[in-house]
Amino acid sequence: MSGSDEHAPGSPGGGHQDRPGHAGAHAHGHAHGHTHSHAHDAHAHGHAYDSERRVLWAMLLTGGFMVVEVVGGLISGSLALLADAGHMVTDVAALGLAFAAFRVGRRGHDARRTYGYHRFQVLAAFVNGLALIAIIAWIAWEAVRRMLDPVDVLSNLMLAVAGAGLVVNVATFAILHGGDRANINIRGAALHVLGDLLGSVAAIVAAVVIMITGWMPIDPILSLLVAVLVLRSAWGLIRSSGHILLEGAPDWLNVDDLRSGMIRAVPDVVDVHHVHTWMITAERPMMTLHVEVEPTADHHAVLVAVRRYIRDELGVTHSTVQIEAAGCVDHDADLAPTATGAAR
Repeated sequence: MSGSDEHAPGSPGGGHQDRPGHAGAHAHGHAHGHTHSHAHDAHAHGHAYDSERRVLWAMLLTGGFMVVEVVGGLISGSLALLADAGHMVTDVAALGLAFAAFRVGRRGHDARRTYGYHRFQVLAAFVNGLALIAIIAWIAWEAVRRMLDPVDVLSNLMLAVAGAGLVVNVATFAILHGGDRANINIRGAALHVLGDLLGSVAAIVAAVVIMITGWMPIDPILSLLVAVLVLRSAWGLIRSSGHILLEGAPDWLNVDDLRSGMIRAVPDVVDVHHVHTWMITAERPMMTLHVEVEPTADHHAVLVAVRRYIRDELGVTHSTVQIEAAGCVDHDADLAPTATGAAR
């Protein structure tokens, strides 16, 4: 087998350089190798610290204005403001969870969690997505109720609070948007803030319409529209984080292309099978695979070439490769996978 302990894999097609470690080949066709990329590790930690700092600032800004918007929504009677305030209440919790995820993710691996705590970020994103769905359901229920029984709204106060909220939300979203956009934890936090931003816009529009026309149903109607817009993004966040939690393969992986490309690029490779790829986080893909080679092949040379191909062409810097010279070892009766463990 060949393994690499890499804490900061590159993105697909990144072509980043690893520092070669050691590799060896055994008579039964297995080889072992390890590589470490200190440059990548520093780069990843730099992203993590920057993202953590951005989430903290976003949490402080959101929490500071949340009280103002809750009071303003209660006094004015505006559902749009209360809906936006409801977003902000959960945003503070969501940003706190995202911040905790970055802090926990900095812990090193141990005997029980050999990949470390990076997956906590994905779990935080999944929980944030579920929280958004719950908020949207409440807003939709309240909007329908208010359309059936309109409530008078103090449009002047509503406009003032919504305008201030828009400024805070734009600043907060800009802080998060400037972070690592590939990080699903940052995406989840930014999505919460985007919902607030849209809510502030809806509240401003509703306040202006009420001031001009006095038509109260515009408040719940726009709140419902914002809820629908946020729902689509929230569902996308749940799907992407859930896919990672279920050990799903990255979207860019095509096993047939991998097989044909490796056979063309690496001499002595006959077949590639039992390919498994999953993600610790969206930025940390992992891969295992079996590579069948010609009987006369130099196992060490093939192993190095295969892992270089995986790193340079796919951006996966942590891979485990099993070299086979006499057919797949799983074809042996005592080693054949069970029905639940069978793999391509």
